[in-house]
Amino acid sequence: MSALNSDQSYGWVSILLHWSMAVLLITMYLLGDWMVDLDYYNPWYNRAPDIHRASGILLVGLMLLRFAWNRLQSRPAELTDKQLQNRLAHIAHNLFYLLVLLLFISGYLISTAKGKGIEVFQMFTLPALLPENAERGELAGDLHEILANVFLVLALMHAAAALHHHFINKDKTLKRMLGLRKP
Repeated sequence: MSALNSDQSYGWVSILLHWSMAVLLITMYLLGDWMVDLDYYNPWYNRAPDIHRASGILLVGLMLLRFAWNRLQSRPAELTDKQLQNRLAHIAHNLFYLLVLLLFISGYLISTAKGKGIEVFQMFTLPALLPENAERGELAGDLHEILANVFLVLALMHAAAALHHHFINKDKTLKRMLGLRKP
């Protein structure tokens, strides 16, 4: 399998980026959902948010890499001539990029609301660019939760669409993203 996309299939780099992002984003959602219910005495009370913040920063870097890679690569041919379906798929993919970017921004605003930067696995610190503001942190927190839930709904719709393509349409949409070749 080639690293580059072709007219008929995705290359291994696109496939690896797709599935890595999928696993990492779902993991981030689950971690975020779990950590907000931790009480002060839980040993993960500080550690889980530190991991979530640092991972979020690395994840947005990976997303930007994926965005650039997808813009530099050819896209395999559409498997259907249904224009509305193709347009909706294109919109959904762009919504994923937008949601990840908005989740990053809102997460950054939450994390820096106390005027402190974000430590990223002791590799570097992303500085707080705005002064301390608890109100901004609360508003950003509410927005972050809403965006995360919208992301989850979109991800579930995306998975359902892939399964619909595979089991109902019986086309090779899912097989292409799994890197499986037609026998």
